[in-house]
Parts: sequence; structure tokens; C-alpha cells
Amino acid sequence: MARRWSIMGIMLCAAVSLLAGCGSNSAAGTEKVQLVLDWTPNTNHTGLYAAKELGYFEEEGLEVDIVLPGESGADAVVASGEAQFGVSYQEGVTQARVNGVPLVSIAAVIQHNTSGFASLAKEGIKTPKDFEGRTYGGWGSPVEGAMIESLMKEDGGDFSKVTIASIGDSDFFTAMQKDIDFQWIYYGWTGIEAELRNEPLNVVWLTDYSEKLDYYTPVLVTNEKLISENPELVKKFLKAVAKGYQYAIDKPEEAADVLVKAVPELNKALVVASQKWLSPRYADDAPRWGEQKRDVWVNYADWMSEHGLLEGEFNADEAFTNEFLPK
Repeated sequence: MARRWSIMGIMLCAAVSLLAGCGSNSAAGTEKVQLVLDWTPNTNHTGLYAAKELGYFEEEGLEVDIVLPGESGADAVVASGEAQFGVSYQEGVTQARVNGVPLVSIAAVIQHNTSGFASLAKEGIKTPKDFEGRTYGGWGSPVEGAMIESLMKEDGGDFSKVTIASIGDSDFFTAMQKDIDFQWIYYGWTGIEAELRNEPLNVVWLTDYSEKLDYYTPVLVTNEKLISENPELVKKFLKAVAKGYQYAIDKPEEAADVLVKAVPELNKALVVASQKWLSPRYADDAPRWGEQKRDVWVNYADWMSEHGLLEGEFNADEAFTNEFLPK
């Protein structure tokens, strides 16, 4: 589950497309909707596939096409209105808002940050200070270096002693065989895969070093124009999606089967194990699935500003809404 976003790409797409398109009518009175994933299908997305397979979208009069992101990413096509909904991340939405891109987060897929910097246990990297003299493999985002530096500072480490290497789309296990010592992962997928491989990991969890790093990742997004012109569509979409994620919460093994049926090339054993780990974490301690807290948005934006990742004012109240979640 890698993560990539390009603000320039979002802004260009938004400028060219002028937020055109807010859904179209399909046959038999249903409304056709496009949902763009952030990456290849995985258990972060199970509720979306469950909503489609179990007829929850159909119940709301929606015909939803779930598609993979192009090179511009989900944020760009959603901001432009080429797609109505997408899967994104709080950091991407925060950057977008500061740059005037009208993305809005409408639901948190997972309540707490389940990501961290992982390494093979045999490398002995147990704390951020242990990153000294090591090589990090990433995807080229400035937030990566800032995150590593931030954690190392908390632990008394020297960031200048870390080598940053871009590895593109290489997965964790491939990267570890190519002189990479640690990588940023979602434990619910890569960590669980390591367990199935009997490959012990050490994970430096972001949330162990600052409450500001307990942000929403991933989130579901739409754009301001759709919210303004067709709020009922947003409401119907989220009603179906919430039912899909509740199904994944209540019946993880059955939900895993739904995902594998939709994407048969996935490793079933990994999907089942990942789903069992992730299902109780979708809603976790929130009063309902999808709920977002203003403090979480403010705290992470503050962290980004403190580390030179935001240039401009951030308005948390414009970046997210709980308005369309089922009561």
C-alpha cells in the first residue's frame, strides 16, 4: 500500500477541467459514479467492494465503477470532477487545501494511523536513532524525509546520517533485497504479509513519537462542487459505503471472500489474515465508521507546518466533513 500524490498534478488537472462533471445518469434511473482507488486493491478497500458486491450501492440507485488510479492519482481526477469519489490520505488533502485545490474528506477509512517504518528484525533497527547509517527506500515525497527527521530528533538521532533512496513501486520484500534497510509500510498489509512469510519485523510506529502523527490514512474524498450541487449523491454513496465497511467489521472472513472474488489475483491467505487484523480497526473507538475529528486535522497540519511542508493557511473546517455519514 504505497502512497503518492502530486499537488502540481492536482492543480493542473483542476485548472484544465474546471471541476466539470458531477455524475451522469445510467440506465433504468440509476446514477453512474466513478470511484478511484489510491493504489492496487487491498483490505483498506474491502468496504467499497462489499458495498458493490452485496448490492448496497444498487439499493441507493447507484452504479459504481471502482477503478485504479492513473499517473495523476486519485486526488487529481476527483478534484477536477472527472471522478466523483476517491481514496486519498489526510496529508494529501491537507496539501491540496493549502494550494487551493477543493478536495474534501468525507470519511476516515481507518480511525488511527497503522503505518510505521519497518525493517527486517535481523537488522536490529528498533528505534529512530537506529536509522543512522542506514538507507531508507521511499517513493520521493518530501514528507518522508521530514517524518524520518522528526522521529529521529525525538530519539536523539542524526538525520544527516540517513541515506534516502527512491525505489519507485518496489514492494517492501523486494526492496529489502536491494540494499534498502527500512521502508514506510502499512502494517495491516505488509506487516501481515511478513507474518505469513515468517519474516520477523521491527516497526517504528509513528504514533509512538507524537500524537500529531495519529492522522487519518486513508480517507474517502470528493470535491466541493459535487457537495454543493449534488449533496444527495454524496449522502447515498456514503450510506452504501458505511454498510460495506460495517459488513467488513462484523464479518471479516466473508468480507475477505468478497474482495478476493472481485480481485482474484490477490493472495487469499494474505487477504483473510489482513482482514481479520484490520476489521476491528476501521471504526475502533469512534462512535461510528467514518467519523473524523477536527483536532486530528489541526494537529497534523501543525506538524506539517512545523516541518516546512505547508506554505499557506490551512482551514480544517473546509478540509473535512462528517455531514454525509449515516446517523
